[in-house]
Amino acid sequence: MLVARNSVPWWALLSSAAAPVALIGGWTLAARRQPAGFDSAVDTISALAARDAADRWLMTAALLCLGVCHVVTALGLTRAATAGRIVLGLGGAATMLVAAFPLPDPAHPAAATTAFGALAVWPALAWRRPDRGPGAAHSDVSPLDRGPVALRPVVSSAAALVLLGLVAWFAVTLGAGGRVGLAERVAAGAQACWPLIVVWSARLHPRLSARPHAGRAAGPGSTRTG
Repeated sequence: MLVARNSVPWWALLSSAAAPVALIGGWTLAARRQPAGFDSAVDTISALAARDAADRWLMTAALLCLGVCHVVTALGLTRAATAGRIVLGLGGAATMLVAAFPLPDPAHPAAATTAFGALAVWPALAWRRPDRGPGAAHSDVSPLDRGPVALRPVVSSAAALVLLGLVAWFAVTLGAGGRVGLAERVAAGAQACWPLIVVWSARLHPRLSARPHAGRAAGPGSTRTG
């Protein structure tokens, strides 16, 4: 007998939901503390945590919280492939390094590049093959057996392409100038939201598992008395 069970813990849902709140809330509050002339559409997120920024602790704390959230989510997202979880955790650790090495520290660009890259490609490594019950035929896959929508190959690959495209837009804008802050916030915001979508999708599609038949619970040698 096949039964459905939820394999994503509540704390992974909490951490994935806290990630975009920390990031967006952090850059919003920190921007309000900057001197007149600061433009969120032009100035980067890193500028809010730079050593010469006003109340830089706000953005620093937000980045640290974001990184911790990604690591916790990676630990709890057992429905995703191991490679994707590792890269998601790497992106979280690199995000914490972004906070630990603020501008103008020479290590900051490397940490930021690693964070953006890892958080963009992890969906492409996180997809899983369809879940099938014991003894199920290769073609006998129900909608529930196909697993979470956000962890199916086509969806995961499409998400990675979109995230990589947003990072490329940010990189081009960073080199050419212009609305760098806007491009970075769109890319970073999308990267912060995707783990939440994946976790939510996984919780909406429980994992199938086998449950022993009630008549066999007592073992093959058991007898029934009237």
